[in-house]
Amino acid sequence: MSFGVTKLKKLLSAFNTRVGLLSFIVFFVWVKSMIAYFGVFNLRGVGPAEFLLMIINPIGFTATCFAVLLFIRRTSIFYLATLILSIAASFLLYLNVLYYREFTDFITIDTMTGGAGMFQHGFDFGSIPVHLMDWVYWIDLVVLIVLVIAKKVKLDNRPVGAKRAFTFMSMGLALFGLNFWFGDFNKHQLILRRAQSDKTYVVRYLGLGPWMLTDGYYTHLANSQRKDASKETLDQIQKYIASNRYLAPNAKMFGIAKNRNVIEIHLESFQQDLIDLKIKGTDGKEHVVTPFLNSLYHSNSVYAFSNFFNQVGQGKTSDAENMLETSTFGLPAGSLFAKYGSTQTFQAMPAILNQTDGYSSAVVHGNVGAFYNRLNTYKQMGYQNFFDQSFFDNSASNMSPWGIKDKLLFRDSVPLLEQMQQPFYIKYLTVTNHLTYTMDDEDRDPNFATVDSGDKLVDGYFETAHYLDQAVQQFFDYLKKSGLYEKSIIVLYGDHYGVSGSDLKALAPYIGYTSDDFNSFDNTMLQRTPFMVDIPGRTDGHIINTYTGEIDVMPTLEHLLGINTQKYVQFGQDMFASGRQDYVALRNGGFVTPTITLPSLNSRYYYDTQTGLQIDKLTPAQEAYVKSTKEKVAELLSASDKVNNQNLLRFYTPEGFTPVNPKEYNYAVKPTESRLKKENEDLSAKSNSLLSQNQGKSTLPDYTTDIPQVKDGQDKTKVKD
Repeated sequence: MSFGVTKLKKLLSAFNTRVGLLSFIVFFVWVKSMIAYFGVFNLRGVGPAEFLLMIINPIGFTATCFAVLLFIRRTSIFYLATLILSIAASFLLYLNVLYYREFTDFITIDTMTGGAGMFQHGFDFGSIPVHLMDWVYWIDLVVLIVLVIAKKVKLDNRPVGAKRAFTFMSMGLALFGLNFWFGDFNKHQLILRRAQSDKTYVVRYLGLGPWMLTDGYYTHLANSQRKDASKETLDQIQKYIASNRYLAPNAKMFGIAKNRNVIEIHLESFQQDLIDLKIKGTDGKEHVVTPFLNSLYHSNSVYAFSNFFNQVGQGKTSDAENMLETSTFGLPAGSLFAKYGSTQTFQAMPAILNQTDGYSSAVVHGNVGAFYNRLNTYKQMGYQNFFDQSFFDNSASNMSPWGIKDKLLFRDSVPLLEQMQQPFYIKYLTVTNHLTYTMDDEDRDPNFATVDSGDKLVDGYFETAHYLDQAVQQFFDYLKKSGLYEKSIIVLYGDHYGVSGSDLKALAPYIGYTSDDFNSFDNTMLQRTPFMVDIPGRTDGHIINTYTGEIDVMPTLEHLLGINTQKYVQFGQDMFASGRQDYVALRNGGFVTPTITLPSLNSRYYYDTQTGLQIDKLTPAQEAYVKSTKEKVAELLSASDKVNNQNLLRFYTPEGFTPVNPKEYNYAVKPTESRLKKENEDLSAKSNSLLSQNQGKSTLPDYTTDIPQVKDGQDKTKVKD
């Protein structure tokens, strides 16, 4: 017993020196990093070299940072700086843990500085994926603070000499330098090339701290690119598009939806695997997850694509929006909306449709306008209206963790929708089917039972997807009763995957996969999302197996609406056109073709797309094919990144297009209400709004009241004053 007490006293006495204290802090940071690396980030090294790099990479950088504190002589400042740096190190690590759990990615500077809207009104902190064992990331700090307060650890008033401090810092730098050399030796041009395509390598070889510095460097580089941009670069990109990307429209499809309203329904986190999916619920019965969307998928008025891939990066939902509105990719890191949206020059769908065929435009979203910087980005795109969360009743019963519940969002948008001049272009961003897939009991369908997978997230995913399906069906019923359906083209698309990371093992058996041998090819196939275009009156709709993606939506819709896209800078290809290139470029540099799939640029394996089997050895013909495809993907992504990073569209105005003036738009509630009312009154008999065509009588009674909040009288069913 006395031996143990003696050991404890010796251990505590080590904290009484500055060097000893910093040594223990570095050790604790290393322990927590290992827990995160292997328990959350799944940084599995290939071979002993990579494994060794993961074990040692937090030490050199962390030791160097803390060794700098040894140059501080004043006791109070030294300990305050130590506390601040310790908290910062733990916060950086834990922030990445939370972010990785949700997005299977590491956080960037753009994400942190541009994502402030996440933590404003409308975001439920309960949706952050916190786990019971997360205390381990903070326990060392808590223990040290308690020991200091209890005076078990005394402050060391003796400053460390400059020579000794320099020695410790040099040792840390030497270890980090060796770490860096070994990492770059193992993966050539680790920082110059790998960091821009797959940040996992930087974290695996160097650690989170160096990754943040690397990301900061490339963020600065991107900002510098804007200053050095030139019209000559855009000229080269336009030549590239003319030679490699632009396709003449399919004559049979061009203009078949001319002058129709365009209604886009954004199916949040909705994977293609949910279509036609049946599950065995906890009641022992078989249940169809999305019966209405299934019926659309097989309808003869709907053109449905079975191999439509999301191509988003870190910007997730905002990346999907950007691709659909501008036919350019999101950024390699961060969100374009958040990073550049306030100043970017766009030639986007709402502006093009308005200037070409007189379309009015709007976005309906259940979250706050600041999220992903939409309030500013939409103005730059030329959206005339943005009906965000502030337009609706925000009573607690009406809210999901991410905003207004979908059924209410569709229904309560009617007083706004019916005032818009036709033809209109309107986008609905749903939110209920969003991580962590939770619902209030009153919103659950009593006739639907989800699975008991042992993973609450997976169980909830089927429930919220079923709810979204019902919400879309109710909206379609309204469109038909109000007369809008026959006058419109309705586009439905999933923005990105719904379930990722460790939860995939629980999901896999329900969507036709085996948990034990789930691999990167399977994960790539899960990046397929629905894309359906419903054109009422058409009878030749069918399921199309063309390999395509979100970048292709804009030119496809424009051609259906009879708009010539040749003069615009767009990287997508019409899905109905002949001569399409046979690859889908993934934001991580990988690709999917009808024959071969490369999950990411740095993937070690190729796969047969049709069988899913790993290709052990490429034939000479396959080697030439994948080399050519890699080069095409790299060129495509690079060209798009130049356009966005350098804001190149400021140098080019297409003939007949007027640059958007964001100052013309005001999305506040009262000015919007007044403007819509005045438009209808000023136009009088010439007004094309549904409300005017209905002699001022609202179509809201056409909407079902089979919504819990409406039945209970909780929903006020009006635009907020």
